[in-house]
Amino acid sequence: MNGQNRNDIYPGLEVDIILKKDQRSGKLTRGVVKDLLTSSSYHSRGIKVRLEDGQVGRVAEIVEF
Repeated sequence: MNGQNRNDIYPGLEVDIILKKDQRSGKLTRGVVKDLLTSSSYHSRGIKVRLEDGQVGRVAEIVEF
């Protein structure tokens, strides 16, 4: 599942994000959502979130078990 719809993302969800510094390489960082920073319901490059460890990036994928 991609991270473009705000309705799909909530605190406590495990996601892969792309940090600003990793946009060129596309390197993913895995973590758990703490806060949603994008207020609109949809964003073409992914909803911006803050992880529990403080890192901020756009959701590339939602981790599903």
